[in-house]
Amino acid sequence: VQLQASGGGLVQAGGSLRLSCEVSGFTVDAYAIGWFRQAPGKEREGISCISASDGSRWYSQSVKGRFTISRDNRKNTMYLQMNSLKPEDTAVYFCATDYRGRDYWGQGTQVTVSS
Repeated sequence: VQLQASGGGLVQAGGSLRLSCEVSGFTVDAYAIGWFRQAPGKEREGISCISASDGSRWYSQSVKGRFTISRDNRKNTMYLQMNSLKPEDTAVYFCATDYRGRDYWGQGTQVTVSS
């Protein structure tokens, strides 16, 4: 089981980025999968996830209305479309899945939002 996050970068406030999480060893729609982030000096927080059973989506209050999670079963990839980015969105973003009761994490991708 592997997760490979990519798509981070430097963007101005108000801009957009799309993160990708390519998975292997399982199908992206078979298990709950989501995005977390960790800003400097802060704890890691969950920001969005998508369920396996019905594809329902959850967002934290901090990103609701600005970020959209999705998955492409053909590409076995999960995405996070991030719009209206704010400086406080600056963090390392991780994708993770709960595969058969165990958590697996990608390596993280840095997102930096300048004011």
